[in-house]
Amino acid sequence: MALFRRRRSNDTTDSTAAITAFWEAWPSLRDPLAEAAEADRPVSDEAAERVTALVKAVHPDLDWEVGPAPSAPAPDLTDLDLSMDVDPDELLARLAALDDPGSLAEPAAHALTLRPGASDDARIQSERWARSAPEDGAWRFLPARPADHDGLTRTVTWDGHELDLSHVSVSMRVNHATGRIEVGVYHPDNMFLSEEVRRSLADHVVMLALGEDDMVRYIAKVDPLDESPMDPLPPTSIPATVRQMVDMLGGGEGGWVTLHGTGPGRGRVTFSARHPLTRRDFPALTLAVRVIVPYAETAADGSPGESSELALQDLENRLNRVLGDNGALFMHQTVPGRKDMLYYLDPDSGALAPFEEELKGWAEGDLKLSTQLDPARSVFGGLLRPYRSFFKN
Repeated sequence: MALFRRRRSNDTTDSTAAITAFWEAWPSLRDPLAEAAEADRPVSDEAAERVTALVKAVHPDLDWEVGPAPSAPAPDLTDLDLSMDVDPDELLARLAALDDPGSLAEPAAHALTLRPGASDDARIQSERWARSAPEDGAWRFLPARPADHDGLTRTVTWDGHELDLSHVSVSMRVNHATGRIEVGVYHPDNMFLSEEVRRSLADHVVMLALGEDDMVRYIAKVDPLDESPMDPLPPTSIPATVRQMVDMLGGGEGGWVTLHGTGPGRGRVTFSARHPLTRRDFPALTLAVRVIVPYAETAADGSPGESSELALQDLENRLNRVLGDNGALFMHQTVPGRKDMLYYLDPDSGALAPFEEELKGWAEGDLKLSTQLDPARSVFGGLLRPYRSFFKN
């Protein structure tokens, strides 16, 4: 198996040191932040200055906030391994644990949230920060502000005005060419507010409805409205509109698009890639790992023969299992005699070594593997380029 590697950039090394410094300081920051969250008051100037300096060292575009922890998400069943070779007893044990209320830890009381805003580079670092957080039962460490529909029923104070967010209504316009949405936000008190406060309030409402990541992914602009929309909608309807737009414009089955064709002198070609995909998806996965896998048996139509197809699928299942949430397959292309797979891994997780171990047992030829740090996903973009016209948006 041939291996080609590239070194870690200095920027990544600097941010790793900054993240380490933050968590080393956490024990001295924990109590003053908790006291502020419990009393629902601003963090003391001294503690706020320290946290700000530590957060800005991770990435200068990051902000932060402290408050009550949002409700924990429901258990995610999509990561359960349901393949035929999984141990049934292990699967049943995991399902039983999800059903057992006694197995669930006491929910955290407080949340420390980093705010990357529209900066994709800052979002990568906030994810790395959250993944390296220590175990702390009283706290949740969030890499971006999540959606909070309960917040849309509360009263907030802005520039001396008490504003009941349950009175907010919105309008939406879907731009099918860009796959993004323009949102108008109306509150009956808008006429009494300055332009700056109205815009801040409108952004706040959309943030509560979607969360920070989906707001960056799907919202083109947010404007305050002077008058109630002709067809007013509650802000809680924004996520459903986003889902409808994505279903209409975007991806194939399961978030993938698959193309079949015949290449000049190459026989049958099958190309599959995640779509739609933004840098807000899998933000911690910045190490591109490209694996070229030869296979021995080719069918008459140029696709892998039955035995090679089974072996390739087994290899992919094993790689996915060893990676867990520390890596993901982004693209694969099959031509007669070989399959080209592109994974992205979390470079700080240690996942590369076990990933390589799983490749060593391949018996149908010599694999080639190359790696490079690629936060901008230029490798994925380059492999997608010949097929770009087939992918909407």
